Amino acid sequence: MSTAGESAFVHYVYNGQTKLRCGYTTGTCAALAAAGAARLLLTGCAGAAVTLTTPKGVAVTASLAEAAVLEDGTAACCAVAKDAGDDSDVTDGMLVCATVRRRAEGGISIDGGEGVGRVTKPGLDQPIGAAAINRVPRAMIEEQVRAVCAALGYSGGMDVVISIPGGAEAAARTFNPKLGIEGGLSILGTSGIVEPMSESAIADTIALELRQLSAAGTRDVILTPGNYGLDFLRSHALTQRDISVVKCANFIGAALDGAVVAGFARVLLVGHIGKLVKLAGGVMNTHSRYADCRMELLCAHAAVCGGDAVLCRALLEAATTDAALALLQSAGLQKAVIRSLLRAIDGHVRRRVGVGVAAGAVLFSNQFGPLGQSEGAREVLAAWQ
Repeated sequence: MSTAGESAFVHYVYNGQTKLRCGYTTGTCAALAAAGAARLLLTGCAGAAVTLTTPKGVAVTASLAEAAVLEDGTAACCAVAKDAGDDSDVTDGMLVCATVRRRAEGGISIDGGEGVGRVTKPGLDQPIGAAAINRVPRAMIEEQVRAVCAALGYSGGMDVVISIPGGAEAAARTFNPKLGIEGGLSILGTSGIVEPMSESAIADTIALELRQLSAAGTRDVILTPGNYGLDFLRSHALTQRDISVVKCANFIGAALDGAVVAGFARVLLVGHIGKLVKLAGGVMNTHSRYADCRMELLCAHAAVCGGDAVLCRALLEAATTDAALALLQSAGLQKAVIRSLLRAIDGHVRRRVGVGVAAGAVLFSNQFGPLGQSEGAREVLAAWQ
């Protein structure tokens, strides 16, 4: 076994005037480790470091913390240490390992081993029983292994097993058990990069962006928590006008305050129900460390709309809001519950912005698409048509 040095990845972002170092996701670590292990298996040499280009377009080079050919010579294992940058989390510094073996059949299979969780509830990125390795990391792992095989002229198949030593213990300090991911951590990431979140810096950045738009004469704005909202806005024409869009992350209340202070006349919140459902309970910072009342709110509004105890218990046990929406749809209550939630969201949003500002919310789901608009949102959208 060989042990290499530190990561060569250096990438920064600015939040306000604060310079923060980025890291890379467990998905990126898994793909890098898999590439190193495939090369080691096919050539007997993994090299000191591996490089890939993430879905965000940022190149990551990382040292291989471990590299070993297993005793019988039929498999190889490499490990990359997770680097969360200035957004340290429970996985920071942990080893993400990939073990690869030749397979008789063609293709590349990907599974989880020690310390990687298994999906036990519906509605998650992977089906029940599968390793909790999400779609984008799976694609990254397969792409990297295929590239190594092609470069070395190997046309056979590969079995790839991702593991995280100590992952089962670390997962107990995460939301994985509540979500229905048992026995370990998840291999996550959509961009491949971890961008640090300094709360005060992000809130200041949002306020600054709103002030700049206002100074340029803008009086209308769309707020959305993140990439899901941006994707939804690109694919659904909510307005005939070109309205400025500001990403507000989890800082819904701070963004609404900033819009009021900056002098905006109309504000539209557009977001996934998994985030914005919390507004129905008056929760204005939607990060899970402050509140995770999604299922409780869905359950309460389902009960008000006629849902029985069996449905309410199922909602409380649902792993995701999409899974909860499926339950509501089966019970014939999805539309009624969404209307009820939107009335509550509207009340909290209107109280937050006060008089003189028109504001409302649009909810969507990745699985069910557009879900509904609050009364305030309809007023805002009518002014924009």
